[in-house]
Amino acid sequence: MAKRRRVGNLMALAVLTAVVQRPMHPYEMASVLRARGKDQDMPIKWGSLYTVVRNLEKHGLLEVVESGRQGARPERTVYRVTDAGRQEADDWTRELLSVPEREPTAFEAGLSVMGGLGPDEVAALLRQRLDELRRQIGDDRGALEHQSGELPRLFLLESEYALAMREAEARWVSSLLAEFGEGAFPGLEEWRAYHRTGRMPPDVADLAERGRTD
Repeated sequence: MAKRRRVGNLMALAVLTAVVQRPMHPYEMASVLRARGKDQDMPIKWGSLYTVVRNLEKHGLLEVVESGRQGARPERTVYRVTDAGRQEADDWTRELLSVPEREPTAFEAGLSVMGGLGPDEVAALLRQRLDELRRQIGDDRGALEHQSGELPRLFLLESEYALAMREAEARWVSSLLAEFGEGAFPGLEEWRAYHRTGRMPPDVADLAERGRTD
């Protein structure tokens, strides 16, 4: 089970790993994180950066090095990571790599309620999704091939993983569509009849009332 973090927003981890390199003010942190494409790797809301930085300072994970103003520019506070901040970043990274977390996706939510649509419409929507997945896979492969000539593989692993997940999803969606097309999907005709008549088979209706478990 994942630990409860003093500052649980994943942006906090991104900030800590950036400031480990050198002291920075928040504007520099944002520039470094954008340059690294961190908003592609984790849920980052840029508007919350200053709040996250203040919370990291409050909990002793960052500390102020200096604060000053140059000319008419806004005051800038420079932060550095503390020993506790380094330890937190390392421990958090170890946890993310070693502990599988259940993270339901929007697609899973859609699959869980797709019985409300007819199977023919579902199949059409899944074909649309598969076309988009294949387009994204092509783009990702091209980008990864280009980046592999410029960056060490260590900095491309998250892109490799994202590509592998898209490819696995595309294979699964393609397999499901094949079941629909071949009529091999269990209960397909009953599903179709329900949307044609509005009458749900008694055993399915009972399951719907009771849920997956009693």
